Amino acid sequence: MSTAQIDTSRRTKKKILAILAGGLVLGIGAAVTLATWNDSEFATGTFSAGSFNLQGSTDGTTFADHASSGSAAAATFSTGFSDMSPNDVVAAPYVLRLDGTATSGATALVTSADGTGSGVTDFTYGIVQVASVAECTPTATGTATIVPAGTALTDTTGAASFTLANGTAGAPGASVYLCIQVAADAGLVQGTTATGTWGITATSL
Repeated sequence: MSTAQIDTSRRTKKKILAILAGGLVLGIGAAVTLATWNDSEFATGTFSAGSFNLQGSTDGTTFADHASSGSAAAATFSTGFSDMSPNDVVAAPYVLRLDGTATSGATALVTSADGTGSGVTDFTYGIVQVASVAECTPTATGTATIVPAGTALTDTTGAASFTLANGTAGAPGASVYLCIQVAADAGLVQGTTATGTWGITATSL
């Protein structure tokens, strides 16, 4: 190869290298430009379910969960419940509240009633709302009727809903005092017995 050809070849290589170098510079410049004009925003949210728990008490002091008929609280009825005569009425308080974990109030309703025993048709019941355990008596009229008097032990027809408030700062909500009144029919048969079990369902608001 002649000297002229070698010089020409060297000049061509330099041009190619210059072009390649320019291409690399342009490539870097383009990458910088893209990085400068791309921007992102992100938003995130954490979602947690609230808490809700209904508790019951037969004395307004000791509360617990009674989640099924098999674990029903044993109501303490007034004197004479074990020796009733025709037209006698006995009463027992049952107190409800939402515990300290509840984050919302609730609407409650007597949704089930079960009666068993040989005298199940000889007794009726009613439920009224009262201001305290002490005010639950056989003759109490209460501040509201929750289940009408004279309702069969196996029935909830006419039941009215009532509200339960949630507490604040981890404290339980205000107690709602119910008074269950059970009456013996005029035709009560001697020696018969009956057991009534009531279910109350609370739905969060």
